[in-house]
Amino acid sequence: MMGRHFQRWGVCTAMLVVTALSAGCATGPNANPKDPLEPMNRKVATFNDVLDENVLKPVATGYRDYTPQLLQTGVSNFFRNLSDALSTVNNGLQLKGHDTAESLIRVTVNSIFGIYGIFDVASEIGLDRHPEDFGQTLGYWGVPDGPFLVLPVLGPSTVRDSSVLPLEFSLDPVSNHNITAERNVAVVMRVVEKRASLLTTTDLLSGAAIDKYSFTRDSYLQYRRNQVFDGNPPDDEVLVDPSAEPASPSR
Repeated sequence: MMGRHFQRWGVCTAMLVVTALSAGCATGPNANPKDPLEPMNRKVATFNDVLDENVLKPVATGYRDYTPQLLQTGVSNFFRNLSDALSTVNNGLQLKGHDTAESLIRVTVNSIFGIYGIFDVASEIGLDRHPEDFGQTLGYWGVPDGPFLVLPVLGPSTVRDSSVLPLEFSLDPVSNHNITAERNVAVVMRVVEKRASLLTTTDLLSGAAIDKYSFTRDSYLQYRRNQVFDGNPPDDEVLVDPSAEPASPSR
């Protein structure tokens, strides 16, 4: 079962990467250098917005408004604990000794004393979270993010981050749970919990008089850059417009 999932995600990701790399030469002179696939990305973003407005947002709103807060907190803690397990691996791959040890202790404490992470005992005793994923690990070792991508359902990404989706999927304990009914419930709950956590942000975004696509793209790329460099990114390189007239020499 896992092998079939891995192969399917691998083929899809490979197609996305090839499309991104090959389509760059078809963009116009005014294209954003980080978003050469903007026409395609906008269409996918529109599809995602329609899906969100008609399905995900209403369900997430009902979950937020009618589910007891204690239960919401437990669900959030449970999925954060699963995420901390993969963060432990990625902190190790980035040679962050302290963060690896603290993440491992967090997972152990919450899994045992917090009943599989439902209660965040680790935070109560002062153990901090150190979220890391495989896309961040590649960025840590110098792999560039590549063109911006908007994936169906999954949303904003990059070629680099999309390339590790098969690996993340193959290691995801929820997606690979053997009992189908329990797996399906867990997958749905994770999506709903994640969407509910973003309701306030997306409501503010929808009410602002801005280009939602451009704002989301630029915010996501900056957010990922900050994640890769642990909140201290180097200064961006200055992009020079080759069509601009050269400055007059100073006298």
